Amino acid sequence: MAPRAAILVYAVDEADPSKQKIARTLLKQTDNIVISAQVLNEFFVTVTRKLKPAVAPAVAAELVRRLAQLPCVAIDAQLVQLALGAGQRWQLSHWDSLVIEAARQAGCTRVLTEDLAAGANYNGLMVENPFGPSGFEPLPHRGSSVSNALIDKLRDEEGV
Repeated sequence: MAPRAAILVYAVDEADPSKQKIARTLLKQTDNIVISAQVLNEFFVTVTRKLKPAVAPAVAAELVRRLAQLPCVAIDAQLVQLALGAGQRWQLSHWDSLVIEAARQAGCTRVLTEDLAAGANYNGLMVENPFGPSGFEPLPHRGSSVSNALIDKLRDEEGV
């Protein structure tokens, strides 16, 4: 399962407590999360530049370091070529195509996002919106997860 950056952002953003709770539950309960380097970059930029209040860059960097311990798909020339084809085939933005192809490359069966149509199927990769009416159903426990306590601790240490 591959979450988009917004899912990770909601875990630290206190502006919408209901979305924050869902995002944190997702990160806590689902241990088979795969992310992409693009998602890490989007997360860092969003939490340091777009959130009000913004997360301090040092705190965001530590969160990225921790998130990078999850399986992470690198962006390379092959992934870019696949994304270019996917964008044309499905009329997706390049950035959405990169997320789709990174998830497919990692063997994911679903991608979590608000940015694409829930229920869309991209060659076996289903789009789910964990904040939509259908909600989110976690997969069975398989390993380590992102600690919500860590998120809180880092934000508290920096007064964010």
